[in-house]
Amino acid sequence: MKNYLLILGLLLTLGSPAAVAQRKKAMTIAFGSCDRQDLPQTIWEAISKDKPDLWVWLGDNIYGDTEDMTVLKAKYDQQFNQPDYKAFRTQVPVIGTWDDHDYGRNDGDKSFGPKKESQQLALDFLQEPASSPRRQQEGIYTAYTYTVGRKKIKVILLDDRYHQDEIYRDANKVYQPNPTGDILGVAQWKWLEEQLITSDADAHIIGSGIQFLAQEHPYEKWANFPAARQRLFSLLASTKAKGVLLISGDRHIGEMAKITLPGVAYPIYEITSSGLTHSATNNTGEPNQYRIGPLVNQKHYGVFRFRREGKKLVTTVQLKGEQGNVFHTEEIVIQ
Repeated sequence: MKNYLLILGLLLTLGSPAAVAQRKKAMTIAFGSCDRQDLPQTIWEAISKDKPDLWVWLGDNIYGDTEDMTVLKAKYDQQFNQPDYKAFRTQVPVIGTWDDHDYGRNDGDKSFGPKKESQQLALDFLQEPASSPRRQQEGIYTAYTYTVGRKKIKVILLDDRYHQDEIYRDANKVYQPNPTGDILGVAQWKWLEEQLITSDADAHIIGSGIQFLAQEHPYEKWANFPAARQRLFSLLASTKAKGVLLISGDRHIGEMAKITLPGVAYPIYEITSSGLTHSATNNTGEPNQYRIGPLVNQKHYGVFRFRREGKKLVTTVQLKGEQGNVFHTEEIVIQ
């Protein structure tokens, strides 16, 4: 009888949600961007082989490029029901944010007319519940927390479109910085600060459609809004957020970058993964003072593999191609 009760107690303990969470000693998070709904999508099979626990869309999830919401919905529906992606999303939880093409206008900003309607279509695509607070706010920014053993990983997804100020593009199609311009807007900045200040997570993945660190290239980037970029860096320092990892898309290339910021006790990495269905094969190199490893101009996706090593949380991050080939790997000890 005593042995029976002991076994019963053990089974009940192992079956509890807390125990299940503690037993999960690793987590795989895959991510990517720039997906045309009308192009072949052979890469989903490769991503599936990594057995991700989570997929994160980083924008340009479709190429809508329209102010006609009927057309935008049809394109979302086409992607949602694309056979390879459909099979994938029925097996893997999906979260995400947007960038310009799925927002509805190439390089779109806060002046885009039907952005309220577009937001609802994006959230429909992400299967956001009808009762979600995300449907009531202005912009699709959000956050999630996941557990790996006794460690926590927080995924913070920013909206870089809904509140973005105007920026000027010259005759050579080079964006000129807007020195005082903003990207996130008042409410989203306040929300982001609260997410970081109140967080007890050991790692923070912060996602944006456009790149955070790169400064030299002439395209869209946080560096086009230097005050907003510096505000973000200062916020990372002042909130003492642990283990910040940046992820971004947009560029049709992949690369990893690393920066050391004043007031932050560890280097911050950015992983750009862009080009699920098409990539900038003509881009064989461009300057980026923060880049580590190669510039990837083939179709690819990104993947984090988080695991416990003793008391430390460690991640292996890779950029991988549609054949499962690895373009670059970094091993990061979360601090």
